Amino acid sequence: MIRPDFFYNTLAQYGIDFYAGVPDSLLKNLCAYITANADERHNIIAANEGGAMGLAAGHYLATGEIPVVYMQNSGEGNIINPLASLTDKEVYNIPVLLVIGWRGRPGVHDEPQHVKQGRVTLSLLDTMEIPYEVLSKDEGEAAEQIAKAVDHMRKTKEVYALVIEKDTFEKVTNDNANDNSLPLAREEAIQTVAAALGEKDVIVSTTGMISRELFEYRAAKGEGHERDFLTVGSMGHASQIALGIAMEKTDRRVWCFDGDGASIMHMGSMAIVGSKPAANYIHVVFNNGAHDSVGGQPTVGLSIDLPEIALSVGYKAAFSVSTMDDLLGVLSEVKDMEGPVLLQICVHKGNRKDLGRPTTTPIENKEALMEFLKN
Repeated sequence: MIRPDFFYNTLAQYGIDFYAGVPDSLLKNLCAYITANADERHNIIAANEGGAMGLAAGHYLATGEIPVVYMQNSGEGNIINPLASLTDKEVYNIPVLLVIGWRGRPGVHDEPQHVKQGRVTLSLLDTMEIPYEVLSKDEGEAAEQIAKAVDHMRKTKEVYALVIEKDTFEKVTNDNANDNSLPLAREEAIQTVAAALGEKDVIVSTTGMISRELFEYRAAKGEGHERDFLTVGSMGHASQIALGIAMEKTDRRVWCFDGDGASIMHMGSMAIVGSKPAANYIHVVFNNGAHDSVGGQPTVGLSIDLPEIALSVGYKAAFSVSTMDDLLGVLSEVKDMEGPVLLQICVHKGNRKDLGRPTTTPIENKEALMEFLKN
């Protein structure tokens, strides 16, 4: 395995010290090291991977130094446009080192949402004409690969990718400064909101821990999962899936269970929700100021005013709570209020170590929900 400090310091020897990106579970030890050792000007956790490419391009234009963009391979979709129309050699010809976590690598068991992405990870790079190496877990070989990448980028000013397999980086202590002391646990808050729903209500939950905790709540109660759409991939798009359902099923309350990282990733979606007559739409954001599902790296979630943003783009009402008493009080109002409504629930970081994953397939989940919506 590779020490994160070895990787970081090797790049630094080439004058590469700017990082931007979206954290990934396979990169969490590297991301933790970067967070601990780079100042806020040299490590920016971006709203999404495309935005990280823009930050990287800006850094290169200002300094002439090669930047790094880190991401999970699911983020390749978000960077295709800037790769083709910004950094490409036929446009601005800007070198960027991509560090891509390879979830769903063929032959390695992973969750359903990663299987297709894992299978096409390298072919997407080929299609975009981006040279790459799968980073070796041997530091000597990795150093040679990094030297090769830097040499290529300096000579051609083109993007280069290092693809990261599972267990490439050694573990480091993740002691983020954004740990909070908020009293509510996310899982407890999810259970409380889910228990308050009406019989015909529907939940669309975002990717990561939120969907997992919702699934386990239903299982523990001996309930089915037909009322919940578990958005196991497509980070940042749960609010639009919920809106699509709400606009057609106006006789049902549709609740979007979102996270702060997911909401921020495609925040423009809030403006679309606010612009529609979605009286039956309730947008619940469980905000812990962290990308909790991939290592706990910080977001700006607790530093911005999401309720005020929601009101400014057309939501009918917005609330923020951080205690169980306040949550129970607001829920009694929200259930009968004209939407769209935003309910921010501020919670502390972390989850149960024995938290499971959905035991139904995505297709089973989809079909059960569609049958429920017919009735």
